[in-house]
Amino acid sequence: MEQTKVVLADHEIPRQWYNIQADLPKPMSPPLHPGTGKPVGPDDLAPIFPMNLIEQEVSQERWIDIPGEVLDKYLLWRPSPLCRARNFEKLLDAPVKIYYKNEGTSPAGSHKPNTAIAQAYYNKAFGVKRLSTETGAGQWGSALAMACKMFGLECRVFMVRVSYEQKPYRRMMMNTWGAECIPSPSDRTESGRQVLAEHPDSPGSLGIAISEAVEDAVAGGKDSRYSLGSVLNHVLLHQTIIGLEAQKQFEKIGIYPDVVIGCAGGGSNFAGIALPYVRDKIHGKQVRVVGAEPTSCPTMTRGPFAYDFGDLAKKTPFLAMYTLGHNYVPAPIHAGGLRYHGMAPIVSHLLREGLIEATAYDQIETFEAGVQWARTEGFIPAPETNHAIAAVVAEARRAKEEGKERTILFNFSGHGMVDMAAYDAYLSGKLIPYQLPDEEIARALKAIEGFPKP
Repeated sequence: MEQTKVVLADHEIPRQWYNIQADLPKPMSPPLHPGTGKPVGPDDLAPIFPMNLIEQEVSQERWIDIPGEVLDKYLLWRPSPLCRARNFEKLLDAPVKIYYKNEGTSPAGSHKPNTAIAQAYYNKAFGVKRLSTETGAGQWGSALAMACKMFGLECRVFMVRVSYEQKPYRRMMMNTWGAECIPSPSDRTESGRQVLAEHPDSPGSLGIAISEAVEDAVAGGKDSRYSLGSVLNHVLLHQTIIGLEAQKQFEKIGIYPDVVIGCAGGGSNFAGIALPYVRDKIHGKQVRVVGAEPTSCPTMTRGPFAYDFGDLAKKTPFLAMYTLGHNYVPAPIHAGGLRYHGMAPIVSHLLREGLIEATAYDQIETFEAGVQWARTEGFIPAPETNHAIAAVVAEARRAKEEGKERTILFNFSGHGMVDMAAYDAYLSGKLIPYQLPDEEIARALKAIEGFPKP
């Protein structure tokens, strides 16, 4: 009988991360300095990131060695299991085999420690003593809090206010690991104070929280740096351990997926599962790669590909990406990790080049899929993960209609055990479907008029 769970021995964990920039058929548009309009150089990023991570950000090398100290920490939960969802398959009654990479087995309960541990290590090696960051639903903030404690760094997290209020246990996780967690917008930074002056009841956004975290990090001087949990190239690089492991696990049972799926907010967990398969696709393999996002923040499905800032206060370089505008404040849906106005430049480039696909689901549809999953497979998914499961359901329906068998792989990016308030809202009928109005998109995109064109 075919295995339900595929595991690797410790010595089979990938020893290198994969950098897709080495295989892109067409190079990406570079980040631009907002003052000069010229491509950003390493020195421009030095006040924000340590140089060893900047080198990874701009690297064109295909393989980047994973330091031994990082591998030692990965061994706490890696390799993560690749499992077959047989019970969910029976429920869907379609000609599909469904596999998932369970990243919810990490100490923080999500994929985020894959890069948090790496970033904490590189900052420590560079001599940094404190990291500032932002977080949406709290997965990233809790992962970085844990990683900083492992490497003896201080950690300050600006958490989007609506998630701070919706998800108190994420804040408690950060506090338990020794981090300071601040609701954003806050009065701690000029960026936060400006937002509060205009919108005292602002629910916050990742763009606002990024502005606060960057400002706080720069104000800390040489001992302080900023850390980002998604979007940037080096973050996506660290996450490729997910897809690389999955490929090794599939090789052991002689299977290759027809479709690879991940939820997509800033792009890190989607890229983590997808990029090794996109490499295969570039080199001729037949595989579809699909990113699932919320209809309330439809960056890839309804936003333009444009140069935009990664934050509200315009403290980042111009990034070429699909965007809804840097001043867009998403609706306070429960999938807080997907409430970002932009998409990772690498993911955006792949979508523009037709190497990946994008789809969007409303929160009712995603929670319906997540509850079906929990009632068949047992694991309660994070609200973000539910978007990937909704995409799996759609693929199964498509396979049934076409009468074609297909093997599906998706990234179970995190569990929902500290997101039960969201499930309570769904089960009690308090959630409503939400489609972002066209006029709201048009209003938000006015902010990027006159920006450089990619």
